[in-house]
Amino acid sequence: MATGSVRGFTALTAFLGLTVPLMPVQAVLLRLAPNSARRFPRWYHRQVCKIIGVTLKIEGEVAHDRPVLLVSNHTSWLDIPVLSAVAPVSFVAKLEVGGWPFVSALARLQRSVFVDRTRRQAAGDGAREISRRLTEGDAIILFAEGTSSDGNRVLPFKTSLFGAVEGLGEDLSSRVAVQTVAVVYTHMRGVPVTRADRPRIGWYGDMEMTSHAWGVLKSGGLTATIKIGAPVALSAYGSRKTLALESERAVRRDVVGLLRGRPGDPDLIPVEPTEDARREKRVLARQSSEKWT
Repeated sequence: MATGSVRGFTALTAFLGLTVPLMPVQAVLLRLAPNSARRFPRWYHRQVCKIIGVTLKIEGEVAHDRPVLLVSNHTSWLDIPVLSAVAPVSFVAKLEVGGWPFVSALARLQRSVFVDRTRRQAAGDGAREISRRLTEGDAIILFAEGTSSDGNRVLPFKTSLFGAVEGLGEDLSSRVAVQTVAVVYTHMRGVPVTRADRPRIGWYGDMEMTSHAWGVLKSGGLTATIKIGAPVALSAYGSRKTLALESERAVRRDVVGLLRGRPGDPDLIPVEPTEDARREKRVLARQSSEKWT
């Protein structure tokens, strides 16, 4: 217990010692050097992962020669530094994140796009901002489940969340690449994470963030395995429903493969949720805390 507390206190002190002085640096870059402001968070989050004790195992890479929509599963607040350490990216977040103390400042410095999904007009504003950012060549991450899970499964993707990339126009749709991302926390202190242990890493439901983050800092020694799919032109999907379903299947296949230690196994066919299960998940998502998204 004492060792874990020392580890947690050391990690927290190092995180604040790194973060607080660099926040004004990123603020200046956003004003004076936009290209550097895109890249700087990647370097910063690599340092954060080292401080927290997260080792990254990455398969595939994010396309860097075109705008990219990255469609990912969502397990924990850890997904933010982990995915930010992979490539220069920005996140789509629910509007409420913009009001979280300290976290909101970091999210804005990361150039996150805040979307109010409770009002149609505000959601349209968010869609236009995402469209603008893609036009400028950004890589945008969408947590398509609309909430976080315990890490043992992939929840049904919400078709409505893909509305922001519907109707981008033929030219932009052909230039924007869609890539799926599977994030699985596979090891803790070198030992494979079991089904029973994985919810200790996941941040979901009504978990309080401060106590959960402290538990992660005390544990240390996590391995995050990230599998990035090949780029596919957005225009190839035809509709947002097709995009949601096909990306969900790809992410679920990769997540299940990583969970079972069989990444890339062509014989692995994950069981998909039934329509009743999908409807039930949508109801549960509305009733529970939705975390980042």
